[in-house]
Amino acid sequence: MKRIAWLVVAVAVSSPVFAQSVLPPADAINSASSTFTATQPAPGVPPYAKSISLAGPRFGLTMLNDDTIGRLHEHDIDVKSPISQFGWQFEHEMYSKQDGPTVLNEWVVLLGGLDQGVAIPSLNWLVGLRTKEGTEFGIGPNVTPAGVALALAAGVTLRAGIINVPVTLAAVPSKYGTRVSVLTGFVLRR
Repeated sequence: MKRIAWLVVAVAVSSPVFAQSVLPPADAINSASSTFTATQPAPGVPPYAKSISLAGPRFGLTMLNDDTIGRLHEHDIDVKSPISQFGWQFEHEMYSKQDGPTVLNEWVVLLGGLDQGVAIPSLNWLVGLRTKEGTEFGIGPNVTPAGVALALAAGVTLRAGIINVPVTLAAVPSKYGTRVSVLTGFVLRR
């Protein structure tokens, strides 16, 4: 129960990230004494970042080691490795130029083990970078019934017209061993 309370606090504290506007304050745009606009900041002020949502479904597999399977068994969750993963990724990509790297803020919510008749929840919050070629790296907390750990992810986003197809390899080292996941999905770029 304490872990759930900490998770709620973490989400509440980080929620303002999604509420930030990409436009300057209205008084800065409309002020007669203002020397800048929404597209041209004052000298010495960095340009305004743009933000796009790249949310979409995710699916894949996670390899569990024996210690992790034992830890899940302590919570009356009996599975074998590998387990299926299905979920949704809420991603915001923030950038200021088209030719440079972009900053990522991602929440990945997964249900694992559906192929074995169980639903193991997993919540991941990742921050990272994506190059203009589509290579990406991220790091952040992972919360599951097996415990709390740090997730490390790397992957590539393949682009085909308006469809982005991310392919991600994630490792979650913990005191119960390392879990390794391979996930993919799709995003319709709007």
